[in-house]
Amino acid sequence: MGHDKQLSGLIGPDESTRILGALQRGASRRDVLAMLTAGGMQAVLAGSIAGIATSAQAQAQTQTPRKGGRIKVAGAASGASDTLDPAKQANHTDYIRGFMFYNGLTSLDGNLRPQPSLAEEFTTKDAKTWVFKLRRGVTFHDGKPLTPQDVVFSLMRHKNPATASRAKVLADQIEDVTASGPNEVTIRLVSPNADLPVILGTYHFHIVKDGTTDFSAGIGTGPYKVKEFKPGVRSIAVRNENYWKPGRPYLDEIEYVGISDEPARVNALLTGELDLIVQVNPRSIDRVNASGKHAIFETKGVSYTNLIMKRDGGPGSNPDFVQGMKLLFNREQMLKSIQLGRGMVANDQPIGPANPFHFKGLKQRPYDPDKAKWHLQKANLGSAAIPMVASAAATSSVEMALVLQHAARQSGLNLEVRNMPADGYWSQHWAKHPISFGNVNTRPTADLALTLFFKSDAPWNEAGWKNEKFDQLLVAARGETDQAKRAQMYADMQVMIHNEGGIGIPMFLSSLDGHNKKLKGLSPIPLGGLMGSSFAEHVWLEA
Repeated sequence: MGHDKQLSGLIGPDESTRILGALQRGASRRDVLAMLTAGGMQAVLAGSIAGIATSAQAQAQTQTPRKGGRIKVAGAASGASDTLDPAKQANHTDYIRGFMFYNGLTSLDGNLRPQPSLAEEFTTKDAKTWVFKLRRGVTFHDGKPLTPQDVVFSLMRHKNPATASRAKVLADQIEDVTASGPNEVTIRLVSPNADLPVILGTYHFHIVKDGTTDFSAGIGTGPYKVKEFKPGVRSIAVRNENYWKPGRPYLDEIEYVGISDEPARVNALLTGELDLIVQVNPRSIDRVNASGKHAIFETKGVSYTNLIMKRDGGPGSNPDFVQGMKLLFNREQMLKSIQLGRGMVANDQPIGPANPFHFKGLKQRPYDPDKAKWHLQKANLGSAAIPMVASAAATSSVEMALVLQHAARQSGLNLEVRNMPADGYWSQHWAKHPISFGNVNTRPTADLALTLFFKSDAPWNEAGWKNEKFDQLLVAARGETDQAKRAQMYADMQVMIHNEGGIGIPMFLSSLDGHNKKLKGLSPIPLGGLMGSSFAEHVWLEA
């Protein structure tokens, strides 16, 4: 076990990051001891932890990132609609390029907590009015200095319907953004939201130059500059020599392409044509590892595939049917056989373990065929076949449907699996049948996940579940600045979804990236593969 893992096991990931960060910035072992004992830790324990931390730091330093080199990377999508306009970006190919060329006011770390980026600090008294102090000395790729006006323009353009921003629903909560000083902006919200710094760390809110209308040159403040951008074909990014982060980025150049076919991506990685690929199928892991020159990088819990049972009609309007179906998930077995163990067992709650507001205290729902049978018989649905719609478009849903069908048969329920083509599944079938499957990517905050998918009037309320008490709690939690009270509210909401929601979530799925072993610097950010799309400024090549 690596020293850093050992350290984080003893004092938690946040404290371990803080201490390793201090050592990186030149703190001594004695400084670390002082930090630990100041927190009330016993001297003997503090001494041994300081020892582990110092050797973890020494270990890390033997791997000093090297500058230079070029890599070729493949995502799983590309098309004529590829764009460098942060407001219009729609998939990981766009987001990856966004992180190459732009920065946000904040960025999200491995715990999905906001860290300073273009804003060096942010403060609020009431979660409604926020003051962001901008970093000095930052310039755009064309040499223009970053000003508060660029920030005002970048954020307010999402509110204008003519922009057709994909983040309009989030930007609607912004009342106004003003330049409140030479290096400062003030953001006033319509109602309090303690998560504003997290939202501003997501890709749509990257900062562009005031007045930009043509985004094809990708002029931002980011680690790389655009050398070439051909939508649907490729992009080439070159190092920004004037990047505001000292020593970053490491690489000279990144070529990025989209290859939708997974076997083709894996083959190109193994022949050496590519250095890094996204979305490897668990069944390709052995092939990648067997080459000896390649490795798999796993980010746990970046999405879930869920069974959707409409609560507003069909069998799902019967609570016994819903309970029975949730008890038929043999979760451990499904994770092992379908995902080959790459993921985590879930508990019909949509907030994953990586989220600070994940409710750990929720008792795990067991696989209980006898209890399921009791509920299903009580639901009294007869012997007619009940269609269950799945598709390769919703990761692993066809396999999950077949496992459920088999388990249901033993409880006297006749489920008929209908496997729909991946093409057009999201527009034509998803959440349009009494029983179907969806696939949801992790959202950076509990509020976003619950607002988008579970609020009564949510745009994607898949199961049509409506609960007034839930809606009130959700709005209250958004403005609550006391972390403990807020955590309790989110726990209550997760319990409500677990008990009453029309959603069955058996497991959280991992994202698997494949890479050349010479490529270093990847670390997990649980929003998706390739460090939640932000790998570009972190990776480097071994000599």
